[in-house]
Parts: sequence; C-alpha cells; structure tokens
Amino acid sequence: MLIDNPVQVFLTVVALVFLGIFYQSFITNRREQYIREAAFPQGLLQKLIKKHPKLNAQDTHLVSKALRQYFLTYHKSKYKHVSMPSEVVDDLWHEFILYTRNYERFCKQAFGRFFHHTPAVVLGNDKKNNAGLRRTWWHTCKEENINPQNASRLPLLFAIDSKLGIAHGRTYALNCKENSHLTGGSTCCVGDFSSSSVDGGTDGFGDASGDGGSDGGCSGGCGGGGD
Repeated sequence: MLIDNPVQVFLTVVALVFLGIFYQSFITNRREQYIREAAFPQGLLQKLIKKHPKLNAQDTHLVSKALRQYFLTYHKSKYKHVSMPSEVVDDLWHEFILYTRNYERFCKQAFGRFFHHTPAVVLGNDKKNNAGLRRTWWHTCKEENINPQNASRLPLLFAIDSKLGIAHGRTYALNCKENSHLTGGSTCCVGDFSSSSVDGGTDGFGDASGDGGSDGGCSGGCGGGGD
C-alpha cells in the first residue's frame, strides 16, 4: 500500500534510518564480543611454545590476549590497514592461520571478511605500514585507557616482546630523551608515532577521530627481528 501522507513518508524514512543504525551497532558490538570471547583452536598455544620453548602456559595466554587486542584494533579501525608491532604475537597469528577452517570461521564471525596476514613491522620508509602502526598504537592505547598522545605506560601489544624476553623482538621506549641509551638497534620510540619527522606525516595517528599528533617525537626508525 502506497503512503500518500508526506508526514508518514518522512516518519517511515526516519524509522528505517534509525533501524539501520541500530542494526549496524548491534553487528559491531556482537563482533567485538566475539573477538574477546571466541575460543582459539585446541593445541594452538602449544604450537607457540614449540617455536618459543622458553615460554610457559601463562606466557602463551598473555600472547593470545595481545593477539585479541590486535584483532580488536582491526575491528575498531573499521578494517583499515593496521600493522603488527610484536614478533611473538605475529608468530601466534601465523600459527592460527595454519588452522585454516578455524581461522576462516573466526574472520567471518569477527570481521565479516578474511583478515590477511602481514608480518611485524617497525616505523621506516613504508608510509602505509607506518600509518598502520600508528593506527595500531592509537587503538590499543584506547583499549587500555591510555592516552596515546602522552602515554604513561605501554599497551600489552607493544610491551609483550620485551616483557617475555623474545629474541629479536620489538622493544618500545616511552621517552626517547630519558632513554637515549636504549634508542637505535631493536628499540622503537613511542614519540615517533606522533612525529612527522619519520616520514613527513602522521597518517593513522588519531585515525578517524580527528585527533592529530604533534611534531614532538624523536626522529629515526627502529630495528628488530626480521620480517
């Protein structure tokens, strides 16, 4: 039946818009809950211990928590490019992908699409990876109620390689000036995320929130394990 009354037409359109917004919010929240609670495949954490024999069961559960944090970053960035900052979390992600059906099912439920693996990176010459790393920093800080522009501590995903003593892992320093003896080699400066001195911009820092960075970081890249 056609609706002739303009007011009824307007109210119908408004109702449909609000219904669409509600449905999208429902899907977003359901996917976030799934990422936080979905069980990883049986035997996955044991595979990580084989690769890193010094880790114990408690360590691997911490790594799995960091991997969930990374997946949440991808979800909260609305599926923009995000970069992996941790070697040990990257190893667990790679092992998870080898459980092909489990990983495909997880991606479908968590993202509605397949999330392709990319190796761990550091700030360098690749602007896309730099933006992805800044975006990961932003969302992981927000996840742990840390101010990404003036962090008082590192979020788990950025702290875990150093915390677990991962060989060739990524190490991050909160303050470059106070920790100048750590910079270079395998240590990355958190200040670089908000600094345009690395690649001439701060793409990804603040993401879509409108919050920008500053030029107050330390310059230069950082090293770490191989890709």
